[in-house]
Amino acid sequence: MKSLHLIILSIILLAACGEQKEHTAPAVNPRDSLAMMVSYGVNTLISDSGVMKYRIISERWDVNEVKQPPHWYFPRGMFMEQFDEKFHAEAYIQSDTAYYYTTLKLWHLIGSVRVRTVDGVRFSSEELYWDQNRHELYSNKYSHVISPEREIEGNYFTSDEHMQHYTVTNTKGNFVRESEKKQAGPADNAAPVDTTPKRAPAQPRR
Repeated sequence: MKSLHLIILSIILLAACGEQKEHTAPAVNPRDSLAMMVSYGVNTLISDSGVMKYRIISERWDVNEVKQPPHWYFPRGMFMEQFDEKFHAEAYIQSDTAYYYTTLKLWHLIGSVRVRTVDGVRFSSEELYWDQNRHELYSNKYSHVISPEREIEGNYFTSDEHMQHYTVTNTKGNFVRESEKKQAGPADNAAPVDTTPKRAPAQPRR
């Protein structure tokens, strides 16, 4: 009788083991969400058409060439110097976060964006797009521009990429330097008005 009980118990255990299922879970992250390269403490020179054009300094630089569109990501801030053909610094750009879409040649700078040019023009905003194909800068966020001649702020900014010709619309203020006020008449001190339609910036999917 004892042996019969052992046989029955063995059959029950075998049946229980046969009913067990393998438990699997999907990958934590999809393949295209992972950077193919992550660099820390970056201080590197970037060339354009064989000419050294930029220096990038960043605490972290992620490169993702799989996700569409392919892009670089600077989650901990970025500082960039731009050089002329003689390797003289033309401008610097910095922001808290930055994306560069490599196939679109489009920079998207986010948070405490600061730009300064060799001509003394200073720009600040919370967001800035730099379209290298169109050679233009633009922002739909509040922007503040200070030049040697004037100080102006508004909710839409567009400019050539050297900030030599720029427009600020929906202005909240336009303050001409004292030296310019003495030489300019009332008409010269008027804020610029631009009524042309504004295009919304391209926002690639991340």
